[in-house]
Amino acid sequence: MLHKLSPYKIATGIAILFHGIGLTGILFFDNIFFSKATPFNLLLSAALLVWTQKEKNKYFYFFAAITCTAGFAAEVIGVNTGLLFGDYNYGNVLGLQWQNVPLVIGINWFIVLYCCGISIHTFLTKVIDEVAARTKTPPPILKAMSVIGDGATLAVLFDWLIEPVAIKLGYWHWLGDGGIPLYNYICWITISALLLAFFHFCKFNKQNKFAVNLFLIQGMFFLLLRTFLK
Repeated sequence: MLHKLSPYKIATGIAILFHGIGLTGILFFDNIFFSKATPFNLLLSAALLVWTQKEKNKYFYFFAAITCTAGFAAEVIGVNTGLLFGDYNYGNVLGLQWQNVPLVIGINWFIVLYCCGISIHTFLTKVIDEVAARTKTPPPILKAMSVIGDGATLAVLFDWLIEPVAIKLGYWHWLGDGGIPLYNYICWITISALLLAFFHFCKFNKQNKFAVNLFLIQGMFFLLLRTFLK
């Protein structure tokens, strides 16, 4: 029966299953144990995104590599100098670290920005074409502005959503009074915009239904945790 299902449906089912298990475990059982499964969940999510990406070419892999590397490098600078994001440290929940930063953080940057870029590209393409026709603005310019600007905003909103949950689960913690600094979001939107510009101009297929589904699944996962996690 599985051979009759599309990769998108299979990947979505797997993502729902594992996020559902994680949500139930964190809320009702041992949240420390289930939180430590986060690296596996990130690796699985990234693998499913690669699997469902149509027409994988060198530009797609180049984007993935650059995003993972740049995201990880930004975190290394942030944790060790405070020049980016603010003064914060990672806990041991996210697994192996290098330079005080979990290795999976680069993968998380890829997941978030790829899903944001694909989601904006998917939902706004038709709207942009209509606006371009009315305003006589070249569609490529509007699409670039939308993917970069709206995508970066979406990424920042996602970071805002997960911040309180991440702190409660020990993913990371902010120094000083423990509050989340505005500078964190300024850095997030700036770095996201730069990487999404790279995403937009890389020539690979930008249609991936699973990426949209995964973004919605993760959004609901963290929204429920933000609401109900004590």
